[in-house]
Amino acid sequence: MEETTQSDDQTEKVRVFELAAELFGVLATPMRLRILSALCDQEKSVSQLLGEIETTQPNLSQHLNVLYRTGVLAKRKEGTQVIYRVQSEQAVTLCRTVCTQIAIEMDEPSSIPLAQRLSPRMTP
Repeated sequence: MEETTQSDDQTEKVRVFELAAELFGVLATPMRLRILSALCDQEKSVSQLLGEIETTQPNLSQHLNVLYRTGVLAKRKEGTQVIYRVQSEQAVTLCRTVCTQIAIEMDEPSSIPLAQRLSPRMTP
């Protein structure tokens, strides 16, 4: 059995941060957060998503493709329709937690101490 060296531990930590940054990068656009929100309860076709999210079909498709390629969403064909669903419940939970906290901070800014805010730029 081989011992893990400090260098291996550092390499692993660096990789963890790289992968976390990649996920945050994928989720760092309001459009992708809106898509996840629209899909968190049930799968939907592209046309259903277009009915809920104000954007163009090419723009929506581009964002759906990024979320699909990174494993956040899954898709299937049903006739001519492409149906999308959440594949990574953990990503949805992360987004929901952050968005809920920010909504609370926006609604009740004076109820949360500055040191406990996710968005310290918002002042009471």
